[in-house]
Amino acid sequence: MPYDPEKLCRRSLRLKGYDYSSVGAYFITVCVQNRHCLLGEILAGKMDLSHAGRMAVKWWEQLEKKFENVKTDEFVVMPNHVHGIIQIVACRGGHTDPPNKGLSLHEITQWFKTMTTNEYIRNVKTQGWPPVKSRLWQRNYYDHIIRNDDDLNRVRQYIRDNPMSWADDAENPANP
Repeated sequence: MPYDPEKLCRRSLRLKGYDYSSVGAYFITVCVQNRHCLLGEILAGKMDLSHAGRMAVKWWEQLEKKFENVKTDEFVVMPNHVHGIIQIVACRGGHTDPPNKGLSLHEITQWFKTMTTNEYIRNVKTQGWPPVKSRLWQRNYYDHIIRNDDDLNRVRQYIRDNPMSWADDAENPANP
């Protein structure tokens, strides 16, 4: 079958022309491939994390240690996706850290996805975690550039409330 760029080209979800390495706050959602509920379950409006869910929390908490110019904010693991706020900040002295110069939201998110995928695969082999067919995470992720304090507070509240809203969540496989 010949290459057809019209069929194989995916539409970018990123804001065209925006510099995603800019200092600022970003809301991201990363979904498990095929919406499989591998990260835990909702019980009485609260998230009960599986081993894989706890592993996702561990790697989220490593972001600040890995990248000097990253601060994490509100975060929640859902049965088949995660929501979080990543802040790209100026490093000490107000400059971008040379090893991380130009570090973009995509690179930060990709690191999180890579670390969690590698550990997940190790645990499939050694701990009997449920295998995944092709990959742990969907190819892309959702992002929203947080523009001001009102937006930041709205997103924080959305993340906090998300487990209580699971029954109506578009990512819930039980929803049509």
